[in-house]
Formats: sequence, C-alpha cells, structure tokens
Amino acid sequence: MSLLKRCSRTLVTFCSLLLLSVALHAAEQPVAQATVASAHPAATVAGLETLAGGGNAFDAAVAVAAALAVVEPYGSGLGGGGLFLLRQAGNPPQYRFIDARERAPLAASARMYQRNGVVQPDLSLNGPLAAGIPGLPAALAEISSRFGRKPLADNLVPAIRLASDGVSVDRIYIDRAAGRLDVMRKDRETARIFLQQGNLPEEWDLLRQPELANTLEHLARYGRSGFYEGETADKLVEGVRAAGGIWGLEDLRSYRVVERQPLRYPLGAGRELVSAPPPSAGGVALAQSLGILAQLPWQKAEPTQRVHYVAEALRRAYHDRSMLGDPDRIANPVQQLLSPDYLKRLAAGIDPRRATPSATLPPAPTWREGDHTTHFVVIDEQGNAVAATLSVNLPFGAAFTPPGTGVLLNDEMDDFAADIQGANAYGLTGSAANAIAPGKRPLSSMSPSFIESADELAAFGTPGGSRIPSMVLLAMLEYLDGKSVQNWVSAPRYHTQYLPDVLEHEPRAFTPAQQADLTARGYTLKDVGRAYGNQQVLLWHKKARSVDAASDPRGIGLAAGTSVHY
Repeated sequence: MSLLKRCSRTLVTFCSLLLLSVALHAAEQPVAQATVASAHPAATVAGLETLAGGGNAFDAAVAVAAALAVVEPYGSGLGGGGLFLLRQAGNPPQYRFIDARERAPLAASARMYQRNGVVQPDLSLNGPLAAGIPGLPAALAEISSRFGRKPLADNLVPAIRLASDGVSVDRIYIDRAAGRLDVMRKDRETARIFLQQGNLPEEWDLLRQPELANTLEHLARYGRSGFYEGETADKLVEGVRAAGGIWGLEDLRSYRVVERQPLRYPLGAGRELVSAPPPSAGGVALAQSLGILAQLPWQKAEPTQRVHYVAEALRRAYHDRSMLGDPDRIANPVQQLLSPDYLKRLAAGIDPRRATPSATLPPAPTWREGDHTTHFVVIDEQGNAVAATLSVNLPFGAAFTPPGTGVLLNDEMDDFAADIQGANAYGLTGSAANAIAPGKRPLSSMSPSFIESADELAAFGTPGGSRIPSMVLLAMLEYLDGKSVQNWVSAPRYHTQYLPDVLEHEPRAFTPAQQADLTARGYTLKDVGRAYGNQQVLLWHKKARSVDAASDPRGIGLAAGTSVHY
C-alpha cells in the first residue's frame, strides 16, 4: 500500500507531518509540482492520492471537497454548497466559475420566518426549515464529468473510505461542536452521529459515518441523480417534511449548478484579479477595495496609516454590498461599481487622517453570515487550478440530519434578508435585493480568487462569513508587497464592514501605540477575543516551474505537493 493510501486510511499525525516535510523540501526545488492546500490533512491527502492516480486538478478538487464533507461536518458537507473558481491551462488560460450555492425551496416565501410580523431567528438558524437545497453534490458530478480525467466514482473513493472507516475527532471539531451543542442535542440523528451520548466527543475519538458513506456510494454509482432523485432524495424529503420543513422532491430534481462568468478586474503591472461574481459579493468587494487602494499610497504608508487606508476602502466596498443579489433574479450593477470614475470618487472621499463615520455615507443595509466555512486550493503540473470555498453556514449547519442519509443540512436560508424593513437576530438590517423568494440563491461573501500575471499565479480563499473579503484582501496585499505565502496566511487580521461602525481585530493585531492612534482617528476598536479564518493559498512561479503553498496556522490544515508526470 502506498504512503498516501496509508495516510488516508489511518490519518496518523506522523504521516501528515512527514508529507508536509517532504512537500516543503520539494517546494524548494525548481521543478513542477502538483500541490494541494486544504483545511484538513485527510482532505489534502485525498487530493494528492487522486493526482498520483492520474487525475488532474479538477479531479483532485472533487476528491478534496468530498473528503472535507466527511472530515469537516462543521464547515461543509453534501448538505451544503459552495463556489468553485477554475483555471484551465492554456495560452491564454480559460477561467470558469461554478455556482453551487444553495437555493431556497420552491415553497419558500419572504415572510416565512416571521410570526405575527416578528422575525423568529431560531427558525432560519436551526432545524429543517433553515435549510436551502444543497448544491455540493451537483457540483462534484458536474466538475468530474466536464473537466476531470477520472470518473466521479474514482474521485469519491477517498471520501467513501473516510466515512466508512472513520476519522479522528480533532480540537477544531470539538470547539465548533461546543458552540452548537444545545442545538445538536435537539435532533436525535445529529446527536447520534456527531456527539457521544449527547455530549462532546473526546479528541481522537473515531467519527464513523456509514449512512454518509452509503449516500456517497449512490452519488458515485449514479452521478447527480444518485443524490437528487431516487432513494436518497426520498429519504431527504421525507426526513425534512416529517420534522416541519418544506422541501419537496421537485426542489431536488430541479436543482442545477450554474456556470457564470468570473469577475475579472485589471490590477496594473500586468496583473489581473479573477474572482467570484454574484451571488457572491466577495469578488466585487475585493475589486473595489483594490481599485480604491490603487489611488492611495498604501504601500509607502507607515503601519497605522496603512491600516487606515485599508479600513476606509473596506468601509466603502462593504457599503455597496446591498446593491447585489442573485443574478438570476436581479440586475447587478457590477460594471458601475467597478468603473474607474466611481472608484476614484470613493478614494477621493477618504480623509487621510480621520475615520469616516459610516453614518455620514448614504444609507445602506447590511447583513450577517455564518463564519464557519472551508476553503482549499489545488494546482496540477499542467497549470490547471481550482480555488473553492464551501459552506453549511453556521457550525454543523442547521444541526439537522434526515434519518438514513448521514447528510447534515445547511442553514444557509439565514443568509437571506428575513425582514427587509427591520433587523435580523444580529441587529443588522436587510436588503430587498436579497429577500427570500422561491428557488432564489442567497447572497454570499465567499471569495475564491486568483491573481495572475505572465510570471505568477496566486490563489486565495478562506472561510469567515462577512469577514472573508477583508481576510482575502489582507492576504492579497501581502502578496503585492512581495511577502512569502506563509506571511499571507499568518499576518494579523482586522475587519470593518460599514455597519456596525467598528474596526474588529484579532488579539494583538495592533500594538498599544497603534490602538491609541486609531482611536484618535475616530475608530471604535473591538478585539474579537480570538484568532479567526483558515486561509489556504498557493503561488505558482511559472518560470521556475515551482509552487509554494501555505495552510493557515490558526487551523489544522496541510499544504503539500507531489511530483506527477503525465
């Protein structure tokens, strides 16, 4: 049995460390190297195993996404969705964007979470009524059939093995489950699978998911119809409706992923941003922020002044988010939001010494998103690449699992505006462009992105809900400053999103002197009390034919490579 297969089966720590050591050594050599960076070692190994077995980056992406659905039930899963940014090698390369965002059930309505005119937050957060129609299984089938070299069944082998044989519970799992423990206990099937007799599992306990393995096997055998029709679909709908949800079989039968044109924005110096279009607002926010900063001397500024410029750019980019929504339902003014004249006006409104009170900007609604998602990046030796962000919204999604499926459902319906006149459970007002409607996709901040030039390809992405664009922006600025990939993922993080009008930051992100300076400029600082995000990045040096990759030190992920010759 190969080293990769032994690591995938046993998931022992020393194997993961060995792979990382080999990858770092190999990355120093001027040779092409297929590379995977994901938030969990087992998922990275699944991708490397697929590459070593003759798959390309798209096959590896399917293997990684499916493995994450097993080992990271708190961040992604077959019951959720995601956004996939694809690069097809060529001269010039081709970019594709696969929208596998969840859809509202056909029986959904704008006031479905209101009772007597008042929004009931629990209904859009917990239980089957909170779940949108999943998109990830359709994406796995679509990407395999259209872009992969190997059949879907081969690409799902590692995930099926992990679900059947089991995976060790880790500290991240326990931390995420602790925050949702009360809700998870309320659903018998969720508690049975993901808890130990109603309590948190211990670290290194084995999580086995035979029902999920069976669902994956149906998907492997029958493709898309193995999830959205037949036995699995019947069980999903029966379980949802028995618990008070509104899914119907037609919701599943009619679900399709959508290929959209990626957002592309020139950055100067021969570089181009390629990112997520609506229904993600993340790509627009990144392009706007970079476009505003291009008018400002951010690279020459001392550290606190640089924070000020970045925060003011983010404030204005997040302000415009309310204009965006599902592109199948509304006309998104992306061209206007990214026009040079508009971005110059936004930059001109920034006082170089003072924070702009958000209340002085034109009124605009804001939002909330669950911040426990997952992200991975893959590149093969031909230059095909994938950056993908997947989610079930809050940790462990809706904490509801239809019996017999092993599929933990998302609570992405909470990403819609449940009350466009008032505020949601987090005190944030809604947007008419993102109101609930049957079959509609909710707005997202997920931002899988590339920056490409003739010499380099950089890939970015992270979980983190509404903080995703700010985290990706900070990583991109490290890249544009010429810093190493490890700097991209380890640099201290801060965030502002127009409303609430605060500058959030990780502990120790700012020195006491910087905090005093920022306060004097008019910022209200908020230490969030913990590190956040889990970025996965890579940098392909085209002339050297080498790849550097990094996994966020805040998580337990693994960035590793393998030499594969086709």
